[in-house]
Amino acid sequence: MKFVEPPSCSSPSTIVLIGRNHRGQWVAQEQNGLYGGLFVSRTQAIKYALFENGQHPETIVELPREIELDMGKRLDAAAPKRAA
Repeated sequence: MKFVEPPSCSSPSTIVLIGRNHRGQWVAQEQNGLYGGLFVSRTQAIKYALFENGQHPETIVELPREIELDMGKRLDAAAPKRAA
């Protein structure tokens, strides 16, 4: 039996950015840093993005500028703080 890891997101509106980093490697990263990775080819970056976003090619954005993989983003840091 082969186990397949489920996609990291459940919303089809999740934007995945792809492009090359300063070393020429392909980067795929969810806009909020929820998931991402480095790839040897554009094809592999797109394949990964499609798997992670539930097969929604319309939510993949290829950037003309460099993009660096940043897995240090925190989703809770972007949320507005409430007064106690």
